[in-house]
Amino acid sequence: MRLLFSIGAVLVAGMFAGGDVAGIAAPGPKFESPESRPRSQRLAADKDAQTVDVELILAVDVSYSMDMDELAIQREGYAQAIQSKEFLRALKLGPNGRIAVTYFEWAASSDQKIIIPWRLIDGPETADAVAAEIMKTPIRRASRTSISGAITFAMPLFDEDPYRGLRRVIDISGDGPNNNGGPVTVARDAALEKGIVINGLPIMVKEPSYSTMDIDNLDFYYEDCVIGGPGSFVITIKDRDKFKEAIRTKLLMEVAGRTPERPVMRVADKEPRVNCLIGEKIWSDRWGR
Repeated sequence: MRLLFSIGAVLVAGMFAGGDVAGIAAPGPKFESPESRPRSQRLAADKDAQTVDVELILAVDVSYSMDMDELAIQREGYAQAIQSKEFLRALKLGPNGRIAVTYFEWAASSDQKIIIPWRLIDGPETADAVAAEIMKTPIRRASRTSISGAITFAMPLFDEDPYRGLRRVIDISGDGPNNNGGPVTVARDAALEKGIVINGLPIMVKEPSYSTMDIDNLDFYYEDCVIGGPGSFVITIKDRDKFKEAIRTKLLMEVAGRTPERPVMRVADKEPRVNCLIGEKIWSDRWGR
């Protein structure tokens, strides 16, 4: 089931009540070294130490249609969201209380740059470190928009992750349709076959412009052509002032692995309302190739 949300319709909150549990230790040695335990127990403990609630790939559009102000706000939005009290609270609600994150920027089908390799976030210190890494990298822009290239690049990154998540999620943000590389639906379907969930953050803060390959109803395009997998969703940014709020809401949803009890609208599996090759068509009409 795929879901579409508007800002303000999503509320991720609540804490599990808990208490101290007192117990009486059974007789035995005061200390047992890890090496003294059976190998099977040591392997199980090692596996548990590598388990996270979600492996999250943040795939961020840096194509020329994004202006420098948008790129700066986008960077700040991710950094501030990761450091927020709401994010850290949601983090601790998970069964493991930790996630693995990698962050890369993309443009053309051959242009992807990893900004943050896989990092563990398990509390304020690691969250601050990841946020600092995001902010210290110089902002760049590049030509073309290949959502399919971003998805294709992201998939093998999960195999390189030293951690193993209960869920695997690719988070795609962008302000235009695919106009380079293979069809976006082919890349999406390949990811879904691997059990990967794709969520979307379509950025619609400017009036659509032919010169920058924008389209009307980019949210419908993301909804019908880009996202997929159990519980996948789209959060649309239509107000520049809501940019950071949208990013924070999206990350809270992904970390908590939740969807609201009353979504604004359910997205039915049906024929796309927007041509999934519209970006390629606009490019061909304009440039003849």
